[in-house]
Amino acid sequence: MRRTGFVTRTNGVASRSFRAIAMLPAGSMEPAAHGVTLILSMTERMKMWTAAMRSGRYAEAWAFAEQTLAERDRSTRDDPTLPYHLRWVWDGRPFEGRNVLVRCYHGLGDTIQFARFLPLLAARAASVTVEVQPRLIGLLTGIAEGIRLVPFDPAHPLCPAEVDVEITELDFALRISPEEVNAPYLNAARAVLPQGTMALCYGAGDWDRTRSVPTSLLGPICRRAPCLSLMPEPTRLAVLNPNGCPLDIGLTAMFVRSADLVITVDTMIAHLAGALGRPTWLLLKAEPDWRWDPAQQTSAWYPSVSLYVQPRPGDWQTVVDEVERDLAARTFLMETSV
Repeated sequence: MRRTGFVTRTNGVASRSFRAIAMLPAGSMEPAAHGVTLILSMTERMKMWTAAMRSGRYAEAWAFAEQTLAERDRSTRDDPTLPYHLRWVWDGRPFEGRNVLVRCYHGLGDTIQFARFLPLLAARAASVTVEVQPRLIGLLTGIAEGIRLVPFDPAHPLCPAEVDVEITELDFALRISPEEVNAPYLNAARAVLPQGTMALCYGAGDWDRTRSVPTSLLGPICRRAPCLSLMPEPTRLAVLNPNGCPLDIGLTAMFVRSADLVITVDTMIAHLAGALGRPTWLLLKAEPDWRWDPAQQTSAWYPSVSLYVQPRPGDWQTVVDEVERDLAARTFLMETSV
């Protein structure tokens, strides 16, 4: 399987966290408020941080994050003048023996990805409250003993605790790599599906439309096995549920947990499937998000996930062709092993 290089694009200025920058859509850099030199410096640091995270050099990545933390103006912490997803929260305070509030300011997938660190945080802190997106409360209930889950209301956020941290800051704050947390770390009930069912998610929403695969390319994939759509919309594809999947995280988790294979683009479904430990084929654009290394076929974040990357921007046909070939080989192996 051919893998390509990557170009990292960064956004924002040095007062924002690395992940607040990394999670912005490519090409959305705002005008420099503090001069071109600072922007270039932050851009280069961001490139080095991304390269270190992708290659598993976590201590090096955390050193870059530590440098950024030391340079921050503490008065801008959790700055209410910024959108939530651009804020930095943790100021370096230790967690041991303190009451900790974990804020979830990014997307559903980001919360699922970094929820793996919550049990380790709970083991250090006196108490842990997680201010989480309401749709995820059922999924995260029971992830660790003693953790309190509170629905996040953007209009009325909780008051600060002894230590506040944004959930995507936890690996840096705890100095724990993804390999140190066993997957799966979430669970879900099972649904009754036909044997060999594939669960398919082809759309990534408005955040980044270049992550979505045109449905016109997916017909051959859907004809290879019973196929279940995880999209909340009707489709003409040959699927078990042509009216789509309801916007219900619990039901979606049941479908993902019960499918023999999940094929998805880079969206919440990829993180849900990985956190549940399900075999997953992740379809990525040529310049993917920081957490996926386009030069690799696997992910340290989710051992059950395989990466299929565009060889060039916009080339989904090559990706779909690779998936079709691997599905044919997978079907052959399953048939000959019976």
